[in-house]
Amino acid sequence: MTLFTCPICAAPLQRQPARYCCPNGHSYDIAREGYVHLLPANRKHAKEPGDDREMTAARTRFLEGGWYDHLREALCALAAEHLREGGVLVDAGCGEGYYTAAIAETLSARGLAPRIAGVDLSKFALKKAARRVKAAEFAVASVYHLPMGDAAADVLLDCFAPLAIEEYRRVLRPGGAFLYVVPGPDHLMEMKEVLYDAPYQNPEETEVYDGFACEGELPVSKVLRLPSGGAIMDLLHMTPYAWKTPKEGIERLARLEELKVTASFRVLVFRKRS
Repeated sequence: MTLFTCPICAAPLQRQPARYCCPNGHSYDIAREGYVHLLPANRKHAKEPGDDREMTAARTRFLEGGWYDHLREALCALAAEHLREGGVLVDAGCGEGYYTAAIAETLSARGLAPRIAGVDLSKFALKKAARRVKAAEFAVASVYHLPMGDAAADVLLDCFAPLAIEEYRRVLRPGGAFLYVVPGPDHLMEMKEVLYDAPYQNPEETEVYDGFACEGELPVSKVLRLPSGGAIMDLLHMTPYAWKTPKEGIERLARLEELKVTASFRVLVFRKRS
């Protein structure tokens, strides 16, 4: 049984060995790595939407270095707390599946037997995600048009992905949990002080979303000591600062022998109202 629906007609998809197909004759080939492309051409706003190969590789190296393990552990604990046995978790903007894989392993170890789906715009990222979590389903798709039915998910995770709150409200079942990861006020402040002349803190307000009740917030923070070279520049290239920073700032960062930087996150927990 698949969690995905047809992006053309919204009918349930059936997974076959090499493709997904719907009762109305629409068919989608499964890539060699295991993901499926469910982004219609009229919603594809670039030749290769989403993160490119270089950004995907930088993030993969950085995350596999264990630098954000404190966030990974927090998300695993929250997912296990909010997911019922046999429940469905959707990772909206899953990237390379780093957090998806850890959550899947945690939930399975606790006997919850989850069904997991991840979506992302980047095929480069999904190649990695699909290899990481064989038991999950992954699709090239937009978080603003999730290819799944109404009330299909028990838990939905958005970790630094665009906020598509109306779509999340549609896909979550009543009483389902929405885990929303945003940067803490001091997130990467030390790096921004190197890159910019007048860096500023991230906002700390908590929005109120129609149809959701805010159940709380989990602050997750750690000071990292990144060695010169790879880790520092990988961190840069997995952020928007890579393409909106003056050349002089990037050169200053590249010359550092070490970067002591705060990795600070806010995990907001919302519950969909019945």
